[in-house]
Amino acid sequence: MKTLPADPIGAAWLAKTYQIIPVGRLPVQSQIGGRRITQIIDGDRLETYPETMRPASGPAAHLQFHLRHEIPHLEFLSRLFAKTGGDFIQTWVNAEPTGQYARRAAFLYEWLSNATLQLPERLGGNYVDAIDSSKLVASSTDQVIKSSRWRVNDNLPGTHYFCPMIVKTDAVMLAMKLDVPHLFQNLAAEFGEDLLRRAAIWMTLRESKASFAIEREADRTNRIERFADVMARRTGQGDLPLSNEALAQLQGEILGDRTTVTHFGVRQSPVFVGETFQYQDVVHYVAPPAAEVPLMLEGLRVFLERTQGQSPVMRCAVTAFGFVYIHPLADGNGRIHRFLVNDLLRRDGAVPDPVILPVSAVITDDAAERRAYDMILDEVSKPLMRTLSDDVSFSATDITYPDGVTSNFEFSGVEKARHVWRYLDLGPHVMYLSNIIRRTLTEQMREQSRYLRNHARARQALKEIIEMPDQQADRVLRSIEQNQGALSNVLAKQMPILQAPGIWDEIVEAVARAFQEDLLVDQHVVNRYHPSQPVGGD
Repeated sequence: MKTLPADPIGAAWLAKTYQIIPVGRLPVQSQIGGRRITQIIDGDRLETYPETMRPASGPAAHLQFHLRHEIPHLEFLSRLFAKTGGDFIQTWVNAEPTGQYARRAAFLYEWLSNATLQLPERLGGNYVDAIDSSKLVASSTDQVIKSSRWRVNDNLPGTHYFCPMIVKTDAVMLAMKLDVPHLFQNLAAEFGEDLLRRAAIWMTLRESKASFAIEREADRTNRIERFADVMARRTGQGDLPLSNEALAQLQGEILGDRTTVTHFGVRQSPVFVGETFQYQDVVHYVAPPAAEVPLMLEGLRVFLERTQGQSPVMRCAVTAFGFVYIHPLADGNGRIHRFLVNDLLRRDGAVPDPVILPVSAVITDDAAERRAYDMILDEVSKPLMRTLSDDVSFSATDITYPDGVTSNFEFSGVEKARHVWRYLDLGPHVMYLSNIIRRTLTEQMREQSRYLRNHARARQALKEIIEMPDQQADRVLRSIEQNQGALSNVLAKQMPILQAPGIWDEIVEAVARAFQEDLLVDQHVVNRYHPSQPVGGD
C-alpha cells in the first residue's frame, strides 16, 4: 500500500507517529474501522479491526500489537529504534518484567540496535520465540539459541549485520515446497540417469554461456569456457565461497589472469551498479561500504547454518540474491551470484553431482523471464535508490583504493541504506527462483535431454548405413540440420561416399525416423529433414 491507513494501529501507527517509511513495504498494516475484515490491496494485507481492538496510546502498546497481530518487519523496527531510542521499551519492560511481548521487544531492541537496556529486577516468564516461525522463516529447531538475558528463544536466522526476511505468504510457502529431487527423478525415470549425467558437460557449458548473456557478454568464448570449467570443478565442493579466502580463490579462477583487478577477494572500494548514458553515470544500486562486507557475508553464512534442513530453493535464493545485493567483489559478482544457485542445490542434496541446472538459460531464452530477472533485482534497488537519490555524487578527482580500483564515486547515504542492506525482504526472490528452477527441470532440461536422446538415436541410425567415427557422424547430423536436409558441397567433397546413389536420401530418412520415435518432439524438428540437391554450406 502506497499510503498509510486513515486510522492506523500497530506498525502503521508507529510509522505515522515517528515519520518512518521503510523501503521494504510493511507486509501487514492495520486500522480501526466498522467491522473486522481482511483486504488484499496491491499484494499487501490491510487488516481492519473494531474499536474494541484499539491499543492504548503510546508506542509500547502499538509495538505490542505489531508483535502480536502483525508480521514483525526487521527493517522497520531497526529504523524505529534508531529514531526513538530505548527509553519507552525500558519503561515497558520495567512495568511488565514477565510480559512476553515486553521481553521480546527488549530483545529485538538490543539485537537490532546493538545497544543495551537495564534488566528489571523481577524478570521472569516462560521462554518465548523472538519471531513467529509460522509467519517468517526462522532458525531450524536445532539451531535455536536460548537467550537467558530476556528469556527469549533467539530463532532469528541471521545476525545483526545480515538477517534477510522471508514472509511466509501462501505463494512463498508454495514456492519453498518445490520438490527439486522429485522433479529430477522424473527426468531420470524418463531419460535415464546415464543420459542426464552425460548431458552434464553440455549443460554446464550452456549455463556458462547463458550466464554471460545475462550480462550481455555472450560472445566471450574463453571466458565462457573458463567459467564452465569452474562450475564443473567447484560446484558443491570445498568451503562455501563466503569467506575472503574462498572468494579470492573462486574469483581468481573465474576472472583469470587478464584483469584490471589487482586484489582478489572482498573489495576494498565503493561500488555501484549502473550504466553510462550520454556520458553520464546512471546509478541503479549502491552496495554496502567495503568495511561492512565481511560482517554481512558472515551473516549470510550464519543464515545457511541456522536454516539447515529447510527448503533448498529458499536457501539458494537467499544465498544467491543476498550475495548480489551485498556485492562483495570488485568484479565477478554476477557470475558468482548465479554459480551459487547450483552450488547450494548441490550442497543441499537437491541435485546430484555432476549435474548443473541451466537456470540462466531459462532466463536468457525467454524475453519475459529476462525482464522478470531485471524486475526481481529492482525489488530492492528501485525503492532504495528513490530514497538515496540525493546521496549519490561523483567528484572531480579519482581516488585509487587499496584493491587497485580507481573511482570518483561518492555516497553519503550509508546510515539510511544500512537498514535495508541488513534486513532485505527476499520473499519475492524465493518465488522468482522457484519458478525458474521448476521451468529448468520441466522444460529446459527435458527439451535438451530429449534432443540428446534423439541425437544419439540418429547417430546410431546413421552409422548403420555408413561406418564412421562419432565425430564425423555428429558433423553429418549438424549439416543436415543446418541445411534443412540438403547435402552441402563441402561435406560431399570431404566424404565422397555421401554422393553415392541413394545414400544421402537413406541417411536423411533414417535421421528423420530417429527423431520421429519420440512422440513428444516438436513436429517442425522432423519436418525440416527433406532430401534435396547439394548446397553451398557445411
